[in-house]
Amino acid sequence: MSLLTIKNLHVEVEGKEILKGIDLEINAHEIHALLGPNGNGKSTLLSTIMGQPKYKITQGSIFYKGQDVLKMSVDARAKAGLFLALQYPPEIPGVINSEFLKAAVNTRLEKPVSLYRFIKELEEATKEVDLPLDIVHRSLNDGFSGGEKKRNEIIQMKLLKPELAMLDEIDSGLDVDALNAVVKAIQEVIQRGGSTLVVSHYARFYQLIQPSHVHIIVDGQIVVSGDASLIHRIDTEGFDWVKAEYHVRDKKTTRPNSIGLCGVKEKINEKR
Repeated sequence: MSLLTIKNLHVEVEGKEILKGIDLEINAHEIHALLGPNGNGKSTLLSTIMGQPKYKITQGSIFYKGQDVLKMSVDARAKAGLFLALQYPPEIPGVINSEFLKAAVNTRLEKPVSLYRFIKELEEATKEVDLPLDIVHRSLNDGFSGGEKKRNEIIQMKLLKPELAMLDEIDSGLDVDALNAVVKAIQEVIQRGGSTLVVSHYARFYQLIQPSHVHIIVDGQIVVSGDASLIHRIDTEGFDWVKAEYHVRDKKTTRPNSIGLCGVKEKINEKR
């Protein structure tokens, strides 16, 4: 049985169709990379799987471990082992980070985690992502920098131990040490028999995580799937060849229609 199966998924927002027939299957021990020009449905797909209410599913199905995801509430999806690291984590004043994390962990356990075990795992996770421990005593993401918010998403992922981890540009704004923490967190998911679905604009990050499957989405459709060689071609040629060969047109975007090594490569060179 596959971990996640999506068939003919159509999604619209405020009457405008964003996803136009997505088919995707993810099995255990797989790392799937989702590429495409900005604004063509990558984040919409991840958010739809997780249950973002603003996205209306007009057609198609999503099954996770044999369960009909579309009949599950957002919290039920999280309890079942789905996890989404957000591209723009929200600030939630008044909700203490550690209390939020402990409550989230307990929702996936039959018996509440012991305080000793929770504190130990929390200390280890904050150390691995290079965050000071006192940040867990602050309001969730309130006043955090962009990088701190992303690191905090990694902490959640490490503590919750999901079977399917979806990462929406988790690498943006992170230095090389934090990127290595992301790579380790992904490896932990795979070692537990889970899988990941990753969105990024950086070829170097994909080189670090070594995806087993690569999908290119243009105008709300996965137009081509293959192995990691697709990433190299996109990095060197952009997305123009995809549009030409598969006769698709991407939505207008303010970002270049390519992925690049620039930001991450500079940081890695600095470390050297």
